[in-house]
Amino acid sequence: MEQNMTQTPIIEIKNLKKRYRMGKITGKTLKADWQSFWAKRKGLPDPNVKIGQERLIGQTFMALNGINLNVYPGEAVGIIGINGAGKSTMLKLISRITAPTEGEIILRGKIASMLEVGTGFNPELTGRENVYMNGTILGMKKAEIDEKMNEIIEFSECRDFIDTPVKRYSSGMYVKLAFSVAAHLESDIIIMDEVLAVGDVAFQKKCLAKMSAAAHEEGKTVLYVSHNMSTIRQLCTRCLVMKEGKIIYDGDVEEAIRVYSEESFRFDMKRTFPQPDAYPRHQEAAITGIEILDRDNLTCSADEKLKFRLNTKFIQPVENMSCIVTARYAGTNIVGTFMSESIKHGICENADIDVTLDLTSLVPGKYFCDVRLAAMRNGKIRYSEDIQAAFGFEISDNQGKGNFNWDIGKWGYNLLPVTETTVTD
Repeated sequence: MEQNMTQTPIIEIKNLKKRYRMGKITGKTLKADWQSFWAKRKGLPDPNVKIGQERLIGQTFMALNGINLNVYPGEAVGIIGINGAGKSTMLKLISRITAPTEGEIILRGKIASMLEVGTGFNPELTGRENVYMNGTILGMKKAEIDEKMNEIIEFSECRDFIDTPVKRYSSGMYVKLAFSVAAHLESDIIIMDEVLAVGDVAFQKKCLAKMSAAAHEEGKTVLYVSHNMSTIRQLCTRCLVMKEGKIIYDGDVEEAIRVYSEESFRFDMKRTFPQPDAYPRHQEAAITGIEILDRDNLTCSADEKLKFRLNTKFIQPVENMSCIVTARYAGTNIVGTFMSESIKHGICENADIDVTLDLTSLVPGKYFCDVRLAAMRNGKIRYSEDIQAAFGFEISDNQGKGNFNWDIGKWGYNLLPVTETTVTD
């Protein structure tokens, strides 16, 4: 960062704060709000609240609490932290989607943002029309957009559908076109929030290469939020770690990942995961919870077995689905993958999948585990559910039984043993 200190920051943030009001803050009608207002003024019970319940008017949550940050032209800055740390809120404020409660953001360039799949797209317009609309918003003339159009279409891999309304696009097509627009139109700052998780592996690699070139060759500034430490390493030259609305580390990427791992490592024996109101058409199963079985804690010896239960909901009948557990040493480097026996199931409201992992091969240390449900389709793996850092455990000792060649360059290619898989309704 020192070489940038003589430059003028392209993004300058001073004492940034964002406060949200929690819970239900209004009634369903103006009449109900008026009744509640006068009841409060008179010190009377709220007539629109059931006995024993309270409205949360006045209770607040500090999503950001005093952020000071300078970002310089040409930097690729990673932003990491556990869910709820304030990463997405900060990007929304920088993108001017919402306003800060306190503080100041000074921007010295045009911003292209991708904060979620299809951000800024009108679903009724075609892909081509949305490209023109986004370029116009960025202040580009039609002739300038025309010059970029073929490049955008080729990169997005959506040529056959470019004149189709984007409401008919799959989530993968959405993200491909949206990324291509953000990366190719005339902007000085590119903001990305976890959107690459939707695309396939080949497209992710292409996107990372494009963002790296944009930062290091074209001089654009990139802000990139992700839980994928591998992509943070590939792209970023600087990394922020956020916690509870504050930046707790700003600097070297590897050190940031280490700080993140220490801050976010959990030893939860049981977790539940919120479910959306509607699932994507391609999703066959969802993970609603996870529970570690048959033990009191998550500190293990490598000669033990670790058994866990996935609470799942089967949305569609599945054939040849597997539970895939990716083990990360200290929450960063992938050391290997556990793959369960094949799972077949029809539609039901809920089912439990019990998986027993053989830890014999692992060396002492802390591990995060990402959990996925995936099925083979036409020779390719298709992920139906993906929970990052679903659970963690610690190997206290391996009694000389670890049998891997722990060369960091070979981590991630080891198939670890699963001893048993059972499914019960």
